[in-house]
Amino acid sequence: MINKIISFSIKNKFIVGLLTLALIGVGIYSMYTVNLGSVPDITNNQVQVMTVSQNLATEDIEQFVTYPVELAMGNLPGVTEIRSVSRFGLSVVTIVFEDEMGIYKPRQLVQEKLNEVRDKIPEKFGSPSMGPITTGLGEIYQYTIKPKPGYDTVYTPTELRTIQDWIVKRQMTLVDGVVDVNAFGGKIKQYEIAINPEKLNALNVSISEVFEALQRNNVNTGGAYIEKNNMANFIRGEGLVRSLDDIRDIVVRNENNIPVTIGDVAETVHFGNQVRYGAFTQDGKEAVGGMVLMLKGANPNSVIQNVQERMEKVQKSLPEGLEIKPFLDRSSLIERTTSTVKTNLLEGALIVIFALVILLGSIRGGIITATTIPLSLLFAFILMKQFGVWANLMSLGAIDFGIIIDGAVIIIEGTVYEIQKRIRSGKIKFNQGVMDEVAYDAGSTMMSSAFFGQIIILIVFAPILFLTGVEGKMFQPMAYTFGFAMIGAIFLCLTYVPMMSALFMKPIQNKKNRFGRFERWLERVSDKIIDGIQWAYMPLLKGA
Repeated sequence: MINKIISFSIKNKFIVGLLTLALIGVGIYSMYTVNLGSVPDITNNQVQVMTVSQNLATEDIEQFVTYPVELAMGNLPGVTEIRSVSRFGLSVVTIVFEDEMGIYKPRQLVQEKLNEVRDKIPEKFGSPSMGPITTGLGEIYQYTIKPKPGYDTVYTPTELRTIQDWIVKRQMTLVDGVVDVNAFGGKIKQYEIAINPEKLNALNVSISEVFEALQRNNVNTGGAYIEKNNMANFIRGEGLVRSLDDIRDIVVRNENNIPVTIGDVAETVHFGNQVRYGAFTQDGKEAVGGMVLMLKGANPNSVIQNVQERMEKVQKSLPEGLEIKPFLDRSSLIERTTSTVKTNLLEGALIVIFALVILLGSIRGGIITATTIPLSLLFAFILMKQFGVWANLMSLGAIDFGIIIDGAVIIIEGTVYEIQKRIRSGKIKFNQGVMDEVAYDAGSTMMSSAFFGQIIILIVFAPILFLTGVEGKMFQPMAYTFGFAMIGAIFLCLTYVPMMSALFMKPIQNKKNRFGRFERWLERVSDKIIDGIQWAYMPLLKGA
């Protein structure tokens, strides 16, 4: 089978050349479109259920909120772990599922259970909901909203937070690949009513009546329609509060046909802020900012690009004197990571090429062998694109050039040997037919053993593919990438290398030109190096 493939490749050089060009084209496209990250995401498959209960103690949170949620989620299929955190006013339950269940099926199962749990949680104790579909590596972009020089006193922390929540956040959540935007800092604006107890007693009004009046009178209602003159006039009641005066005018009750309003029982009605338990500062000053969360499984490179493009549009919609300043951008980390990988790959390839040219004693042989490195990488990128394997520091850093070019080195060395053997036997003319025969003899003789050696290397990496959990997520991309590159190298050794050897390894007839003299000098240098290695190695071999 191997000999037939080699023979076909040598006889059909044009077809192999076209396939090589197709490999280059598809490989370059895959290289630029493959999922690109900095490090593997080792987060397990989890769903978080969060419940916010204002002013509820930790013990009550655990008893009335956390425990019912945990109890309901315990019998879901595929659950491997349930853990929870109960704090003042907050309950967080984390349900970990098996990785094979995917992202969305566990959330569907949890949502079905949440519909049942809501009926078991006491009223006004909060409503549990699922957290965003993201992981720890989803924090891809963080920014601050800052006044420009000269506008420091124009905007208050409350106004900055309002701009963040109602302008920036709303536009950024529409970006493809963004699952949520968390806000930090500032003061959250709210309407506050300071009730005067003496006025309540004087007007015989209870505090519960005030609460009910506020709830009833802050809503829009519909009243169907009225037909008049063959026209339908739709009825709409507008009751949403839009100003402080609207709150003051809300009627609490009627006493002897005299309305008692919020303004009658309140000391003041004013704007206030929610109670803060922390602050967000930058350069020693209080600031307002946000954090963009990426959808789990999305391509961070493309998502960040979309975020940056949308940020430019959001910047134009901000009030005068404000600007958005990013202080954490995952793209910079990805660029540094890919730059490190590119530098290491380039330096490694140059070292390999130099060593091949020196040790083989043939520039053409060294170049043919070295070209299998980028072609194998392009082949690996194609399979990475098809199988969804991420390109990161772990996966790309696993590629070993020495192993990849092993088969090509053996074939080129065999070709050089076959050429020298024919020269010693007195055969001087090397036409294309003779070179085809030389390439076939070298490939068929050497590739059989090299092929099985490459298969053994692939088998060695096979156990890594069966790792699970954190270890699997960390090392499986490495094994896949190396395996893809190795498979590409095997195909190239069976097709591309024999074809190129038959075309370009023909001995130089005129050895008096510059290239001929250089190759003769290179052969002498290579022979001396090999002789020196044998001189040092043979005594050790005999002694063993």
